[in-house]
Amino acid sequence: MEYYSVLLPLAIILVLSKVLVKFCERLNLPSVVGMLLAGIIIGFVKFIPGQDIITATSLEGLGFIAKIGVIFIMFNAGLGTDIKSIKSIGVPAILITAAGVIVPMGLGFVVACLFNGGFGVPKEVLLSNLFYGVILTATSVSVTVATLREMGKLHGKVGDTIVAAAILDDIIGVIVLSVVIGFSGTGANAEAPSMVILKTVLFFIAAIIVGYICNKLFRAIEHKFPHHRLLPILSVALCFFFAYASEAWFGVADITGAFVAGIVLSGNPEVNYIERKSDIMGYMIFTPVFFANIGITTEFGGISTELIFFGVCFIVAGLIGKVIGCGTAAIACKYGVRDSLKVGIGMMARAEVALVCAQKGAEFGMINTSIMPFIVILIVISSFTTPIVLRKLYRKELEKEKAAQAVPVEAK
Repeated sequence: MEYYSVLLPLAIILVLSKVLVKFCERLNLPSVVGMLLAGIIIGFVKFIPGQDIITATSLEGLGFIAKIGVIFIMFNAGLGTDIKSIKSIGVPAILITAAGVIVPMGLGFVVACLFNGGFGVPKEVLLSNLFYGVILTATSVSVTVATLREMGKLHGKVGDTIVAAAILDDIIGVIVLSVVIGFSGTGANAEAPSMVILKTVLFFIAAIIVGYICNKLFRAIEHKFPHHRLLPILSVALCFFFAYASEAWFGVADITGAFVAGIVLSGNPEVNYIERKSDIMGYMIFTPVFFANIGITTEFGGISTELIFFGVCFIVAGLIGKVIGCGTAAIACKYGVRDSLKVGIGMMARAEVALVCAQKGAEFGMINTSIMPFIVILIVISSFTTPIVLRKLYRKELEKEKAAQAVPVEAK
């Protein structure tokens, strides 16, 4: 087989992704949108008669690179997890996160049931409906954090709550994802629900034990070789080990293992150095290929009128699910109505984790791959809407602060 055939599409992906990422940054859109657009554009090459760029062999090679890419994405998500910020908020963060997972997941499930059937359906259909809900549990607050930082509101009751809840949201979302995927086994691979839950629990127990030992070891290495490239190299090795062990030994999704490996190292004094180096490794090749591969393999031929209606309802469920769930929980925690709305809007944004969940669902045959464009639309809408609405919610507060700062100047 001519494996060098993957090199040309790989070169095109890297160049086109970079160009479109820069374009999206100018529009204040997440970089993942640019990478996805690159993949969609390259995907149209498949329809050119006689072309030998996008072939079965090149798609196989890109698919393998993409699998490494998703491991890096989840590892970096784990590295960015600050457990201390969750402790600082306490119970409100837990309640807001729980509602922010349950409500959108429930709405996604209901929407899927309306279109796929919800009663008296086979186990596979029921799990598929549930997985559509799982996709909506993911939160990406990078847009929210950037907006709050720009307004000087990142560190405060609302800002700290959003960040803490989003971190906890990722952890719970990944666990739910692993359990639902574990239930998806069929035929000879099918396992009893109790066994799936047991294996998941055993994995996390083993991860805590091994993680504690590894954390001590990595701190010793960091003390002996401060700011040395040995640390990020060993960190990536640990990531790959956790990803392998979770899938091969416990039947838990490999992305969960990578995410947990990141959490294990998130408390290391050199975590910023580790994250920067692993981010470079990921975004040089693997991550752009992962997102571009989603665009390339997305099938638009299966989009029907019914699927469009389903996609629209799915997007609406994703948008209002976080606002209603997180906002209501914030009110229950005695936040003001306006602050509760800020929390709900701040948790609404989606990005790479939603796509990772969807891709895993497609890989296991649990969702229709034609839903991918609608997830991209959800990301775009939430990324545009979140900063606009947050600025409007903070407008009066910012105007008062501006007026108060202007008083001493006028007095002079």
